[in-house]
Amino acid sequence: MNMNLKHYNLLAKLFQYPSKETVFLAEDIMDYCSIKGINRKEIDEFIYFCHTNPVCRLEEIYSRTFHVQAICYLDLGYVIFGEDYKRGAFLVNMKNEQMKAGNDCGDELADNLSNVLNLIPLIKDREFMAELVTLVLLPAIDQMLSEFQASRMELKKNVLKKKHKALIQEDEDGLNIYQFLLLTLKKIIEFDFKSMIDMSKVVKVNPTFGNEFLNGCSTCETVEKLAKEKNIVIQK
Repeated sequence: MNMNLKHYNLLAKLFQYPSKETVFLAEDIMDYCSIKGINRKEIDEFIYFCHTNPVCRLEEIYSRTFHVQAICYLDLGYVIFGEDYKRGAFLVNMKNEQMKAGNDCGDELADNLSNVLNLIPLIKDREFMAELVTLVLLPAIDQMLSEFQASRMELKKNVLKKKHKALIQEDEDGLNIYQFLLLTLKKIIEFDFKSMIDMSKVVKVNPTFGNEFLNGCSTCETVEKLAKEKNIVIQK
């Protein structure tokens, strides 16, 4: 592939545990959005929050968003399949693709969002790239974003209160800040790959996680054929 996709390495770092470098990485992504004419409203919101809060606050929100009292999770197989056994087959395929590309996944799973984003610049197979974007990345991001809906967040908070009353933290200020990063990521992916894939055929994750798809994600099947064979619900 001839596309310059190095900015996905920067995006990958933004979804890792925050540091003092985080705001500078976000500003680099803001610059990319400005150059490409991508709406930068959400990344601006994230940068403003970083400038007006200490790093420790961002660390706390990162942990609450993706780990403790999690709003959503960074392991894409879990986002798509939940506890279903199909997640295992998906993870094996992702691990194989990461090894094939020579991408070091470190201590995280092969389907962790950061590892998948780091994989993107290494992919040479155009068809696999289309499958990864259409069947994995965009559906997972949409599902993650849906978890930030006020009603879903309130429901989760109430469930946690019943089970772990002493552990619930009530400070909600900025708790949705990573939603802005996810929205920015979605816009960038849609911009970068608009000429490669049909965005109208991005799959929609079934809430029951019951559709058996992506078992062939490392093959050269087209997205449309794979979706049809696996009986995936197509987003209209």
